[in-house]
Amino acid sequence: MSNACVEEELERARVAITDSDVASFLPSKRNGKFLKTFLGPVNVRVARKEDKLKIKDEYNNYRDRTAYKFLLFPSILLLLRWWIWDGCLPALAVQIYQAWLLYLYTSFALRENVLIANGSDIRPWWIYHHYLAMLMALISLTWEIKGQPDCSSKQRGVQLFLRWAIMQGIAMHLQNRYQRQRLRTRIALGKAKRMDVVAGETAGVEGQLLLLYPVLFILQGFEAYVGVLLLQTALHGLASQWQVVVCGILLVVMAVGNFVNTMETLLLKLRFKAKMKRAKNRQDRPHQN
Repeated sequence: MSNACVEEELERARVAITDSDVASFLPSKRNGKFLKTFLGPVNVRVARKEDKLKIKDEYNNYRDRTAYKFLLFPSILLLLRWWIWDGCLPALAVQIYQAWLLYLYTSFALRENVLIANGSDIRPWWIYHHYLAMLMALISLTWEIKGQPDCSSKQRGVQLFLRWAIMQGIAMHLQNRYQRQRLRTRIALGKAKRMDVVAGETAGVEGQLLLLYPVLFILQGFEAYVGVLLLQTALHGLASQWQVVVCGILLVVMAVGNFVNTMETLLLKLRFKAKMKRAKNRQDRPHQN
């Protein structure tokens, strides 16, 4: 038996043990600093497997609901900007949206930390990404939204950010749909735990990836562009507040981190497929001889 096959069988055995009732006797992960900060020294590990799966299902459903809101909220703001607000977004409407983003990313980070404590595999970058997004949303709440005159020029960064949010909503829909299908297949094959969740660019079949990955790369490029635009705005003196500079830097850092993590996932898939193909070819050679 080849090394690739051995590794695959070992992974299936690990997944089977983790998904069974034996998992409750295994050493549990301690709550991270983030959970301790918000919840205190509370044990969030659930003993019953059924309750764990409910937490996972609720997280996936929350992602689905969030994707609709991510698409709807900024779309409404941009439409009302032309129909009612004469091309100038009111400060209160933008701040309500930013407050919602702060709540959203905080809830994502809390739910994902709870899932990790209960055995889910979530890449650390996605947790850190939500921390950075929380910080950006918090800072943007104190960002002065300039009005007339020359509102269109002053609010260009806000408008681009809302357009990026619409693209993010579309990408979340694609991820949720494609990854959930693939995750079910991997669980059935014993290659993923039942507690694993849809998060990041972790799955997708051949035809779906041809659509998903280009959308993700375009989204990441646009996110970096908005960040650079904010930095240029501050550099040219159109909006010299420190919030503009920090939000621009955070957007660029998140875009680069997302791109690097997406490339790592893609290369890992390609290497694994090549490894399995070589193992299959070695198994077929004795039969041909």
